[in-house]
Amino acid sequence: MVSLRWSLAEIATHLLQRDEREAVLGDLSEADESAWRGLLDVLGLVIRRQLLLWKSWRPWLSGFGLALPGSSLLMGASVEVSLTYQQLAGPRILDRQVFLMCQVFLLAAWSWSGGFVVGRLSRQTLWESVALCFSPCLFCLVRFRIPSLSRDNLFLFLLPAVVGVLQGVRSIQIRLRAAIVLAVAVTALMVFMWNSKGLWFVDWLLIWPVCYIVSTARQASREVRRS
Repeated sequence: MVSLRWSLAEIATHLLQRDEREAVLGDLSEADESAWRGLLDVLGLVIRRQLLLWKSWRPWLSGFGLALPGSSLLMGASVEVSLTYQQLAGPRILDRQVFLMCQVFLLAAWSWSGGFVVGRLSRQTLWESVALCFSPCLFCLVRFRIPSLSRDNLFLFLLPAVVGVLQGVRSIQIRLRAAIVLAVAVTALMVFMWNSKGLWFVDWLLIWPVCYIVSTARQASREVRRS
């Protein structure tokens, strides 16, 4: 049991910054404390550090402004893509193929850009954002009632979202030209889908991560010019 508590304390230190983690592990190895006391000390420090992080607007925007509502909207978009794919038969198949390609591109762009912004804004509170993302996923998974589709169709957005998160955490810089092209393409396709009655009004909430990427890319471009 003592060994287990020390192992839990060591695992808990991974929620801290690397330098701080090494210092805490060093203090634990030198301190003449019980395993239980060491675990409580580490958990207390982790909680205090996490509370300090939430004083910033970034984790709030990432979690409650993007991860939580975005996952619900992206699951709906994933289902729409799956239903359109099922309809690729009969007359007007070419129109439906074009419609499907637009849906797939938008789903990938929304998912990637949302994941990128979440990773960029909440590097140190990423697990909280992930939890907020999966809470509506579990709800929809339980209540999913479309006989012609598998529950797996709810999560078509996950792969591009995960790629976006990983790139956002690594602080990969998006060039301004590429960001503008992405924003124009997404906006144009959303207008097209809106006119084709294939887009809900609330889906426009998914465009703000693309706008954020353009804004940060423009700011980075200005800093490069100044230097």
